[in-house]
Amino acid sequence: MGELFGTDGVRGVANRELTPLLAMQLGMAAAAVLGNGNHAPHVLVGRDTRLSGDMLEAALVAGLCSAGARVTLLGIVPTPAVAYCTRHSQVDAGAVISASHNPFEDNGIKFFSTEGRKLPDDLECHIEKLIRNWENIPRAYRDRIGNVQRDNELVERYIAHLIASADCSLKGMRVVVDGANGAAYSIAPRVLSQLGAEVVPIHCSPDGVNINAGCGSLHTESMRQTVQEQRADVGLSFDGDADRVIMSDEYGNEVDGDRIMAMSAVYLKQAGRLRNNVLVATIMSNLGLEEALKQHGIRMERTRVGDRYVAERMRELDAVLGGEQSGHIIFAEYTTTGDGLLTALQVLALMQRTGKPLSELAGVMDKYPQIIRNVRVRDKYAWERYAQAKAVESWAIQQLGYPSRVNIRPSGTEPVVRIMLEATDRGRMEQVADELKTIVLQVCGEPED
Repeated sequence: MGELFGTDGVRGVANRELTPLLAMQLGMAAAAVLGNGNHAPHVLVGRDTRLSGDMLEAALVAGLCSAGARVTLLGIVPTPAVAYCTRHSQVDAGAVISASHNPFEDNGIKFFSTEGRKLPDDLECHIEKLIRNWENIPRAYRDRIGNVQRDNELVERYIAHLIASADCSLKGMRVVVDGANGAAYSIAPRVLSQLGAEVVPIHCSPDGVNINAGCGSLHTESMRQTVQEQRADVGLSFDGDADRVIMSDEYGNEVDGDRIMAMSAVYLKQAGRLRNNVLVATIMSNLGLEEALKQHGIRMERTRVGDRYVAERMRELDAVLGGEQSGHIIFAEYTTTGDGLLTALQVLALMQRTGKPLSELAGVMDKYPQIIRNVRVRDKYAWERYAQAKAVESWAIQQLGYPSRVNIRPSGTEPVVRIMLEATDRGRMEQVADELKTIVLQVCGEPED
């Protein structure tokens, strides 16, 4: 991984770190790499609802066209829609302008390969190298300059794919939909309504600055409260680019990615569709998920944090299910990347087929108490360079006792170091988390204003 690309593309504060110039350079370099110098690549571009989206889209597209690429704009669509459309079209790549669950002032750019998967590290490194000498990237002239078109039909094909994946009617089901004022604000209520559900939309009125603001998958309180007030069967909270979902049962209890994976894995095994009886999750997934899967004869493989690493391990193991506690789930039978709306539809269909409420399905696993502290620091990568990092984790595990887990790592998307603790004594966990936060700040430095 280079300095520019994180685990989920290039991110930063729009117009300060992620500038129009950088977006243009990314477009030029990506076109050169994806075309491999032999042809003019065709690239699909989608974005979320952020205020900076128009600006960065214009710059990215200018860079792509400058290097000879043809561009098709999909407009405001979920990230997984771009992945799907890229995979099922005769194009070379897809690009998404979004910072997912981050606040509106941030934005990001990431690319998908022609297979609808995130670019491998070597291609991202190649793009970074070209950007360092971007003025030497070959430019197109005369009739080789790229052009731009819009295509709404591709998104309609994605919607049809979602509806087909559910393979059942949702008639009689009342669903609260929190669109996070992001990419799913229109498409999620529409798909659920077409399947027959009664939809109660909230946070589906984007204005460019309210994306993820007190709503969405990181802030599920209003969604869960609305479920109770409306006596709904289920609630859905998407993030800004709708590649993840956190759910609520009928009582307003949060159902996270671990519980979604647990119930889905058990169902897929019973249906004879869980290839190799394996589920891929990350080091952040709860111990309770691992224990629940063992009881059903299902093996759990852990990877480092990042959906790209989950997807890579799934391909290696020929697994059909994997994901993250954050609600970023990959159902490989239907998609190459995490898709919040598709995930929600799989759970809603499971509820319909079994006749069981979400509270009962989610009860397949018991969660160990978990604490996650996001410590804002000056240099998050200093923790990876810290010689005593493993010793600090071992010390923390000793303090917590058995069974317990500790993981400290720099975020791939934010200037923070994440501290994750799991154990049985929450009070002791709080004390250890405070001590670990102090150590992390000493190593990585206090954040700059």
